[in-house]
Amino acid sequence: MEPQSHPGEPCSHIDSPRRRRDVEPALMDTAEVAATLNMSTSWVYREASKLGLKGYKLGRGRNAKVLYKRAEIFKWLEQQKIH
Repeated sequence: MEPQSHPGEPCSHIDSPRRRRDVEPALMDTAEVAATLNMSTSWVYREASKLGLKGYKLGRGRNAKVLYKRAEIFKWLEQQKIH
């Protein structure tokens, strides 16, 4: 039987290690993509759009970040497999 919590009382069993699930982020920044592909960040900036990898620009100017969907990166990578 699970412990019951009362309003205003912290619910400690929710944060227990066996209940916690790590959620993998849906987006990767350019450095993460470069590390995943074992390439340089400049290669990712230069070649990604040519290869069909769509980036999403968040922010403006120098502080802008280009993010890529993790699923698209791994889908593209799977397509590069030599049969």
